[in-house]
Amino acid sequence: MTPPQTKRPRTSTKPAAKPATKRATKPRATKPRATKAVIARRIREAGERALAEAEKRRNGAEPGPEPLPELGGQKGPEPTRYGDWEKKGIISDF
Repeated sequence: MTPPQTKRPRTSTKPAAKPATKRATKPRATKPRATKAVIARRIREAGERALAEAEKRRNGAEPGPEPLPELGGQKGPEPTRYGDWEKKGIISDF
């Protein structure tokens, strides 16, 4: 059996932390903040650009092909249109 190892105290190679001192702070140069009116205008303009882009995309889109008729399906309205199955007036919930 090997002898148990003894724990050595941890030593750090980093220099000790400096004590916290109060230092003089000078005001930082900050960017001027936008006012609520400027922000509202920017949002409105972005919305108008998005609507114009969507309208342009819709106008440029080609209509898709007509859906093919269902072969062998139910006659009449879709039986699952209300979230349950209806057949011959009998409803079964699923």
